[in-house]
Amino acid sequence: MDKKIILKAQNITKKFSGLVAVNKMNVEIYDGERHAIIGPNGSGKTTFINVITGFYTPEEGQVIFDGQDITLDKSYDRTKKGISRTFQNIRLFDDMSIEENIALGMHVNSDYNLLETILHVGRYKKQEKEIFDYVHKVSEDLKIKDILKQNVSELPYGKRRIVEIARGLVAKPKIILLDEPAAGMNNKEVLELADIIRYISDSKITVILIEHNMDFVKDISNTVTVMESGAKIAEGDFDTVSSNPQVIEAYLGKGVKRNAVN
Repeated sequence: MDKKIILKAQNITKKFSGLVAVNKMNVEIYDGERHAIIGPNGSGKTTFINVITGFYTPEEGQVIFDGQDITLDKSYDRTKKGISRTFQNIRLFDDMSIEENIALGMHVNSDYNLLETILHVGRYKKQEKEIFDYVHKVSEDLKIKDILKQNVSELPYGKRRIVEIARGLVAKPKIILLDEPAAGMNNKEVLELADIIRYISDSKITVILIEHNMDFVKDISNTVTVMESGAKIAEGDFDTVSSNPQVIEAYLGKGVKRNAVN
């Protein structure tokens, strides 16, 4: 049985003031896989992800998600359709509890009105209960349920990353994009993160990640796409791309040691 393509980027080109940040990128992401996008700093990875998630509109190309052309959709519309993401810089609200931060990810799917919100009646009451019940379920699966009432400001860096991932998951996505999720984590936290990503994948959610930790990429990814100067230069499993001469040259040219790729 053929694998289903859940996301397709066709000929994506994005420019800033005439400079080409992403150049005719073509990528197919299969449903349920863990797909890493790697490359030296400045290779266009995050810009490409920002096009996929609707933060940028490309000058050329199409983004097809689950059979629909979403190239011109706003980011919040893509979230409603099933695309969640995290960011390089963690975006949580320090003055709110962990539980409240996670719940924000699910409010994109709520439809109660202002009056119901003010009076705490009708759809507001029903949907808020459903939201927090689901927050508790996801938090239990990610092993953070016992700290939900704490403020985010009390958390160490690794736990903050997990809270951000939990916030993406409660939106009930078909795809979650993780932008450098292992950055700044110690070895123990990286192992915990790997378990979480496997849990996400086992939950039938496709995972796309940008990452610089090559040991982590090798351990967790089914498919790896390599970018350099805004373009794709290699794709395949980790062993295939890490032995590709173009990939080795791209990393060595940026001053990265050979063992960072191999």
